[in-house]
Parts: sequence; C-alpha cells; structure tokens
Amino acid sequence: MIKDNCYIKKNDKVKIITGKDTGKIGKVLKVNRKKNRLLIENINIMKKHKKPDMRNRQGGIVEFEAPVHWSNVMVMCNRCVRPTRIKFQILDDGKKVRKCRKCNEILDA
Repeated sequence: MIKDNCYIKKNDKVKIITGKDTGKIGKVLKVNRKKNRLLIENINIMKKHKKPDMRNRQGGIVEFEAPVHWSNVMVMCNRCVRPTRIKFQILDDGKKVRKCRKCNEILDA
C-alpha cells in the first residue's frame, strides 16, 4: 500500500522547484492521487505528432500539458506571496485546515 502524502489540491497556486520549468507559477488543474501527479496550467508543455483523423482533419504537431510529480512543486501562499511548506491544524469546530508555515495564513478557501 502506497502512503498518500500529497497535500496539494485542485485550484491551488504552485511554484515549480525542479525540472525544466523551474521558477514558473501555475494553477493546478487536476490531481492524480494514484500516480502522485499534478496537471498544472501552462507548465511542462509537450509536443506530439498526430496523424489526421476524424476530429483533427489537418493533423500536425499538437501541444499539451504533461503531468508533473507533486514533490517537484511547492504551494504558494496568497498573503506572503512565497512558496511555502504546509502545516495542518484542527480548528475548534473540528475542521482540519492547511496553513502557511511562514505567516500562519489559512490556505483552504
């Protein structure tokens, strides 16, 4: 059994910390928890050569976003505008929230 440590959610703003797109910031579009991968807007753009078919009559080179491993990104805090690690805290009403380690801002909307 694989332990799931991915604390990143859809619509989070993240910064790439390793790889060819280091330093870029994007929004998470999709989270694949089985493969520990994230699909991020305008990050890790790949090109694929496609033959003409019914949907794409012209064919040619198609660009698409490839998923990246979640360990290669850090969540951006909205308040301090820096990449940060996450800590969890249980509020008085029993709700578990994610917080910025640098400024204690609640990241869950």
